[in-house]
Amino acid sequence: MDGVNTVELTIFIVFFILVTVLGFAASRWRRGDNLMHLDEWGLGGRSFGGWITWFLLGGDLYTAYTFVAVPALVFGAGAAGFFAVPYTVIVYPLIFLVVVRLWSVSHVRGFVTPADFVRSRFDSPGLALLVAITGIVATMPYIALQLVGIEAVLKTMGLSGEGLAGELPLIIAFVILAIYTYNSGLRAPALIAFVKDGLIYLTIIVAVIVIPAKLGGWGVIFGAAQDKFTAAGAGGVILGGPGQLGYATLAFGSALSLFLYPHSITGVLAAKDRNVLKRNMSALPIYSLALAFIALLGYMAIAAGTTPVGTDGNTIVPRLFDGMFPSWFAGIAFAAIGIGALVPAAIMSIAAANLFTRNIYKEYLKKDATPANEAKVAKIASLVVKLGAVAAILFIDPQFSIDLQLIGGVIILQTLPAVAVGLYTRWFHRSALVVGWAAGMAAGIWMLYNVPRMGPGGVVVRQHFGGSSFSLGKLGFDTTTTVYAGFLAVLVNLVVTAVVTFALRAMKVDDGVDGTAETDYTAEREDPSVRDLPDPLESAPPGVAGGAPSRG
Repeated sequence: MDGVNTVELTIFIVFFILVTVLGFAASRWRRGDNLMHLDEWGLGGRSFGGWITWFLLGGDLYTAYTFVAVPALVFGAGAAGFFAVPYTVIVYPLIFLVVVRLWSVSHVRGFVTPADFVRSRFDSPGLALLVAITGIVATMPYIALQLVGIEAVLKTMGLSGEGLAGELPLIIAFVILAIYTYNSGLRAPALIAFVKDGLIYLTIIVAVIVIPAKLGGWGVIFGAAQDKFTAAGAGGVILGGPGQLGYATLAFGSALSLFLYPHSITGVLAAKDRNVLKRNMSALPIYSLALAFIALLGYMAIAAGTTPVGTDGNTIVPRLFDGMFPSWFAGIAFAAIGIGALVPAAIMSIAAANLFTRNIYKEYLKKDATPANEAKVAKIASLVVKLGAVAAILFIDPQFSIDLQLIGGVIILQTLPAVAVGLYTRWFHRSALVVGWAAGMAAGIWMLYNVPRMGPGGVVVRQHFGGSSFSLGKLGFDTTTTVYAGFLAVLVNLVVTAVVTFALRAMKVDDGVDGTAETDYTAEREDPSVRDLPDPLESAPPGVAGGAPSRG
């Protein structure tokens, strides 16, 4: 294998084999009575404690895309790339207000997906279908983007052949991922997340000690970055005035969207009680410190004179590790990135499969589906989702996939009024939520369509779908200031929903029946109404809508 670093590749393969064994072994880890049930296969029996939930949520939210793309953005654009740090700081206090209520109502009523909650809360199968489709569409690019991280590592190790042969290692990795996810469900990524986070923390700690020491210290690193951006006439280590509003709205909008993603909610619902979530929401910001160091890798790459493989900017961090570490440790770092892609990809495919099964298959195709039918369909759907992600990376330019991720944030934000706001109030009319969703989605896509991709020297490389920073000048304002398109789109959604709600309530249009009770939202695990199994449509006792008593 000419050009392949055999030491790095060998260590990478050893760790990949390790997590594959763990993935298959997970089917027997903390196993319930019957894995052929969505609560077991798709939510791990709703039984994960503090440490497991910590690693599961960390593995779910901090992906290979974060490890690869955030420092690559800092490498190319400077301070603007640090938006990911404040958004992961402010997200947890915001989400604390949401996830504990969602956990309680879901465990009382047996909800597996956010669309389950919306259907019951607003008595609207149509609105639930929109939430389900939105979640699936927004999740697909994220799964494809995990492949970008693995591809960057493979290219750096020398596995960058042309055509199908060049993509074969990537295909093999995802086939193995698909098989053990099919076999073990959510338990597989939960168990592998321990290895993934351990490797990532090890890599970060070594990187922030060794690389600055080799380069001459942080002063040299920041000085080299400033010199690069000054010479290029764009970017900088300090954010300029015109970009500050865009930075703030991108950070805030990203924070609002993070826990609306189905894979985030899947990790939340797998926790065994509310206290687990409360502790994790308090402690997870520690990951933000790690993320800040990851972002600084972009500046280190500038000081080290790192160049990407070909024109693939996503290879900046792997190339930095390849140049600064001995081959054996570079192999460990590459394994951290690769495994960091497999864990979230598995959780995302499970979350998308849960949405399809509960809110499309059971709702519209087979209403009398048994729990075993649901689990079987979800397993097959998870395979289809992964195949779709592989197809995206094989047949679509990866840079376009990154653009799709930006669109994904705009898309998932349109579920905020129904899901996040709906957990506190039912004031929004169900029909108004549909109209608001349509208005927000249309506004968001229109804004994204009008964002060009800019190349070096301010040259327009592509006219449309070039990013998520929308210029207010396109709305008639005399300014060069930009804002995050998703932030404006969800504002449109909320305003339209409120106005239409006023109109429909004035006309006394029927708003259905709330399928939840106020006490559902504060229920603790010990409450009689809270249970893990069986399926919510089976043997509901009087006074408890949709469920049997808890096993625990």
